[in-house]
Amino acid sequence: MLERLFPRRAPSPKPLPQPNAQLALGALLVRVAMANRQYVAAEVAQIDKTLAATFGLKPLEAAKLRAECEALERHAPGTPEFTQILRDEVPYADRKALGDAMWAVAMADGRRDDDEEVQLLAIETALGLSDEDIAAARKNALDGL
Repeated sequence: MLERLFPRRAPSPKPLPQPNAQLALGALLVRVAMANRQYVAAEVAQIDKTLAATFGLKPLEAAKLRAECEALERHAPGTPEFTQILRDEVPYADRKALGDAMWAVAMADGRRDDDEEVQLLAIETALGLSDEDIAAARKNALDGL
């Protein structure tokens, strides 16, 4: 009865963290995985693996970072803002490796998906990767199927 008289207020949402290279990469990985509107366990595991390897994190730390990146991806600005952070903070060779990591996430479910490939091309282009490097990353990922 008290609930009806004094309904609980929804808690105020926490402010989103200011994106840095870790959060920007994680959010882009999540964005690629969700491009086809399916977010499967294999993609989640690949994102965690990529975050752990890239930033030297333990599995639990990588999972926590991914969870934060999922929230950021849902409510944050578009791809250009994330890629600009990475272009500013990450050398080209490492951005090229990020492109490869994004392909690994997209292919983690063992299927090609046009929506994921379109999202990947947009991200790779925004990261400033060359056409040759984009084509090589795509070929390597698709050869692995």
